[in-house]
Amino acid sequence: MSEVIDFEGKRIIIKKGDITLEDTDAIVNAANSSLMGGGGVDGAIHKAGGPEILEECKKIVAEIGRLPTGKAVITTAGCLKARFVIHTVGPIWHGGRDREEELLRSCYRESLLLAEKYGLKSIAFPSISTGAYRYPIVKASPIALKTVRDTIKDLKIEEVRFVLFTENDYAVYIENSKKIFQ
Repeated sequence: MSEVIDFEGKRIIIKKGDITLEDTDAIVNAANSSLMGGGGVDGAIHKAGGPEILEECKKIVAEIGRLPTGKAVITTAGCLKARFVIHTVGPIWHGGRDREEELLRSCYRESLLLAEKYGLKSIAFPSISTGAYRYPIVKASPIALKTVRDTIKDLKIEEVRFVLFTENDYAVYIENSKKIFQ
């Protein structure tokens, strides 16, 4: 299940799947601020990638402390097919009154800018904050899609994938992509 969108010479791919199996230059981890792994996509990435990811995360936390919401850092991808993991901390949903939209936009933008800084050409995103952090997918997906659309215009990144774990998430992203990339 996938949809490919050509956008100003770039490829946007929306697919149902498991982000830990993606062969992009980087995959994005919807991390918690401790960077120590957790549930959902965070736990899956740490488990599939092996201990190297956690070791690098520990070094980052020792250096900078907990990662603030909306910021991003990069580590090795360990045993994953991807070369790097970009860790970003999404906002916890509090009804939209706690700067959630701004912070979610920052997650996608900061991840893309970090990929650009490292010269990466392809990146795969999960749906950040829509699992344990309860950000409604119908609100989060347009933010994700618009932020990617607006950010990649000036970058050398050639391909952005949205890898959605459930059929419902995939359907919501497809529906919103038709409005945003028409």
